[in-house]
Amino acid sequence: MGRTPQPVTLKLLNGTSEGRDSGGRKVAPPPAFRRLPPKPPTWLTREARAEWKRVVSELTRLDLLKESDRATLAVYCETWARFVEATRTIQREGMTIEAKQGLLAHPAVAIARAAGRELRAFATQFGLTPASEGALSKGADDGEGDDNPFA
Repeated sequence: MGRTPQPVTLKLLNGTSEGRDSGGRKVAPPPAFRRLPPKPPTWLTREARAEWKRVVSELTRLDLLKESDRATLAVYCETWARFVEATRTIQREGMTIEAKQGLLAHPAVAIARAAGRELRAFATQFGLTPASEGALSKGADDGEGDDNPFA
């Protein structure tokens, strides 16, 4: 598996000229989706709703969101909320529990670890991690081959 392709809008943010990425390669224009931020689902938890508000403003400013991103963004925000809840549980109860078998990792440790992995994957889709942001600013390879033999 190679890198996940970046959205066209992100490729063009640091392009060398109109319609070209930072390496000067022509980028096909994105589909003509209406670029309107989705409304948050009413069922989001409080923590997820706070994350929604935090990221939607920035993603809207960058013209990266469309209404059909609602489901993916909702899952990202609820994953964040699950990570926060698991982390708070660990802080409150500790990383280990006593069991018949002896000292075991608290179940919240596995929940936080799994949520963290999922969170990174979703965050990358929206360019929300330092690595994905950095890759965007360098005109990261989208895995579709490279026309520039010197890159």
